[in-house]
Amino acid sequence: MRYKLFGNHTGLRVSEFVLGTANFGEAWGGHGANPDEARRIFDAYADAGGNFIDTANGYQEGESEVLVGNLLTGRRDEFVLSTKFSVMTNSSSGILVTGNSRQAMVSSVEASLKRLKTDRIDLYWAHVDDGFTPIEELMRGFDDLVRAGKILYAGLSNFPAWRVARAATLAELRGTVPLAGIQIEHSLVQRAPEQDLFPASQALGLGLVAYSPLGGGVLTGKYRNTTGESRRDEAWGGAGFQPENSPQRTAIIDTLMTIAEEASVTPGEIAIAWVAAKGALPIVGPRTLTQLNANLAAAAVTLSPEQMARLNEVSTIARGYPHTVLDDPRIKDLVTAGNFDRIDAPSVPVA
Repeated sequence: MRYKLFGNHTGLRVSEFVLGTANFGEAWGGHGANPDEARRIFDAYADAGGNFIDTANGYQEGESEVLVGNLLTGRRDEFVLSTKFSVMTNSSSGILVTGNSRQAMVSSVEASLKRLKTDRIDLYWAHVDDGFTPIEELMRGFDDLVRAGKILYAGLSNFPAWRVARAATLAELRGTVPLAGIQIEHSLVQRAPEQDLFPASQALGLGLVAYSPLGGGVLTGKYRNTTGESRRDEAWGGAGFQPENSPQRTAIIDTLMTIAEEASVTPGEIAIAWVAAKGALPIVGPRTLTQLNANLAAAAVTLSPEQMARLNEVSTIARGYPHTVLDDPRIKDLVTAGNFDRIDAPSVPVA
């Protein structure tokens, strides 16, 4: 596995695939890996060169963090450990330990440190935007935790681009801990982040991590067969699953399967390789060692420009306002006096 620098504001050298551990544990109705299988997955990922672990306080009601903490024993410094706060850990979690407030953050980080059996969290994510907490409070809370040695870096998961931009700008202007990265859902059946979150991350120098690159498993094509293993669309109340519920999604899966046959690989490998080629670090979240090996095989897949073009075309989505104006050739001519095609665009979007 190859390594990449995580954004422009850290020196972190992280593996090209992230190991997601939402499936470590069986508290969510048994849909997950038991401790022995979790160890096999973790060890195989490490043996392949993986070093970036993603968990959260709410995964498997805290059991994921406990298992990850056990698995890190004796090799903590070999991994970049990331976890999250904001959501309920279990049914006993109250209103004051959820959301993005500094109070919730401090309470959550202490609980996560205990479950993870570590003295610091390398990358701490706000799991989801609560819609209430001022971004100033959130970023100041991150800075306080860095100064206290509880965390090293901070990130935002499932936040709109305008709040990401404000967070990064406030940190820059105030000289506090910079925003290191963002986590998004991204796949051939979820391309909305490409409209604003992708260019925001590029312009602001943020690391970009993509969860659910398989659309909850639908992009493997296996759910066209209604028999077999426990179905992801039936587990976790269907959370994170993107169903094949439109002609476009049917066309996407058909195209995936055709390209996979051409390349003599699986549709899942093609789907993960496409996400990686778009510039994000894919999170693979296997429940079994077999699934992990299938996911990691995508690292060896290189899509041709023609294959990328086919996948991009079949999965394209309409861009909304203001892009409907900004993409209009007439507008481009108006703002460049007819010289748009003669201007060399910057290599990355400008902030």
